[in-house]
Amino acid sequence: MQKYYKWIIYFFGSLGGLLFGYDTGVISGALLFIKRDLHLTPFLEGMIVSGVMLGAMIGAGWCGTLSDKLGRKKAIVISGILFSIGAVGTAIAPNVFILILFRIVLGLAVGGASALVPIYLSEMTPANIRGRVASLNTFMNSVGILLAYIVDYAFASSGNWHWMLGLALIPSLLLLFGMLSMPESPRWLFYRGKEKKAREVLSYTRDENAVESEIQNIKQINNKEKGTLRDLVAPWLRPTLIVGIGLAIFQQFIGTSTVFYYTPTILVNAGLGSSGAIAGTIGIGVMNLLCTVFGILLIDRIGRRLLLLMGNVGMSLALGVLGISTKFFEVPAWVSLICLAFFIIAFSTSWGMVVWIVLAEIFPLKVRGAAMGVSSVILWGANLIVSLLFPLLSKAIGNSYLYIIYSIIGIGAFVFVYFLVPETKGRSLEEIEKDLVNKMAI
Repeated sequence: MQKYYKWIIYFFGSLGGLLFGYDTGVISGALLFIKRDLHLTPFLEGMIVSGVMLGAMIGAGWCGTLSDKLGRKKAIVISGILFSIGAVGTAIAPNVFILILFRIVLGLAVGGASALVPIYLSEMTPANIRGRVASLNTFMNSVGILLAYIVDYAFASSGNWHWMLGLALIPSLLLLFGMLSMPESPRWLFYRGKEKKAREVLSYTRDENAVESEIQNIKQINNKEKGTLRDLVAPWLRPTLIVGIGLAIFQQFIGTSTVFYYTPTILVNAGLGSSGAIAGTIGIGVMNLLCTVFGILLIDRIGRRLLLLMGNVGMSLALGVLGISTKFFEVPAWVSLICLAFFIIAFSTSWGMVVWIVLAEIFPLKVRGAAMGVSSVILWGANLIVSLLFPLLSKAIGNSYLYIIYSIIGIGAFVFVYFLVPETKGRSLEEIEKDLVNKMAI
């Protein structure tokens, strides 16, 4: 029974990732019909897409501190409520401004879930499988994106974007009521002086000997005063925070938002019809899901750093070829689709999954929620900039030059990872924290 219960915990703990994926992915197909019905300018088009990112910046900011105060579980439940409100609001929006407003509400939930789910899964999971379990967040994100693309295609003939957006209510309610019956993070419980309850929760996912060993590790590293927001700017935390912020920025500035949010628009511009373009995104969604599974199988074997470095090479090549081929040669639409698919293969196996895991692993427990919140705010801010500016820059300089720029940024991301990002594979959260603190002391 224990074996099955722990996977139920992991399932509901990662369900926020599905909503994260659905609500960010569904707009790619819905946008084709929203533009038709609401007569969008390029600026309003960017605002509808980036409204989620604006809300996510706010949501990621409050959720970290809130989860340190109320607990990871309660903060995820609050995100579930916001997901439900946002789903209904976007579905019944009568005009573009109400739609943008409720996209921002959805963003509050997306930002909260993006920061909270990796923390919750990492703190609930034994070190030897933490990478794979924490990767469930990205797996569910990929499932959500694929479901969004399938729903977009199902309603493409009618162009009913209201149903495309509104169906997110179903998983929203599942997350909300499912998390109410899930346990709180054992590390949060211990840090709040509830050692007995922490032991009980650890026993759901570990055997008896492992529980005692982990409790001793937590005691050894966390026998100190509680963290404050001031610790976020303390010299001892600064190197780790730089790593977190750098990963967050690069994950978006390598062109991720462009591919996931604007693929149908890109393919329509390349010569495909609306239904054909959305069908193309389903293929990309399937590839995203399969490659995420492949990354899950690799992450606890070859480590986080190598996956990030390999992903950088693949993404930069894909966007570089896409930019050069579309700028200097007359190429058919399928060439663009292949390049986008190759980008997804590289991204989904690496940066799409690994960044969230590393962010949840590297920060000390006493400021983990707040530091994760800061990194997530930066990530969503970068996402906002890329997604908001893409329609404007596309019109000003063309997609080809944008892809080349993203490719060059990918090379910078490779250098950043190679020199600054630590390996965290197979080590307890306390061991990672102790090692980082010792390195900073030197």
